[in-house]
Amino acid sequence: MRLVSLVVGLAAASVATAASAMPINLTGTYTCIQMCRGGNVGFPAYVTQNGESLNLVTETGESFRAWPDWSAPNSRIWIDARDESAVYSPDGIRIQFDDGRVWQRNLPPPPVVVRRAPAVYVPR
Repeated sequence: MRLVSLVVGLAAASVATAASAMPINLTGTYTCIQMCRGGNVGFPAYVTQNGESLNLVTETGESFRAWPDWSAPNSRIWIDARDESAVYSPDGIRIQFDDGRVWQRNLPPPPVVVRRAPAVYVPR
């Protein structure tokens, strides 16, 4: 009986660890678009993600560490040094902080499509 409870406990722990993983990668360059510190609207901000650990560089150049928020690990991050959390959109395009700041991800431009005129056959 003791062995069965140990096996069930280990299985539950491995499932809980897999479920707490962040569903998307937030790594990228963002632009602060609302309530930016120091009035720095349009300034870049950066997120680098390594597993569940995130490094944030704000629009003012400050660096912070963040992790998935224990209360909502699939939609929120926690910045311990600021005692603040942020919610990110399901597609990772926007991050909105508790203080009202909003970062929007800078997406690369779409690829350029080069179209060539069809060859014209001219009989001799």
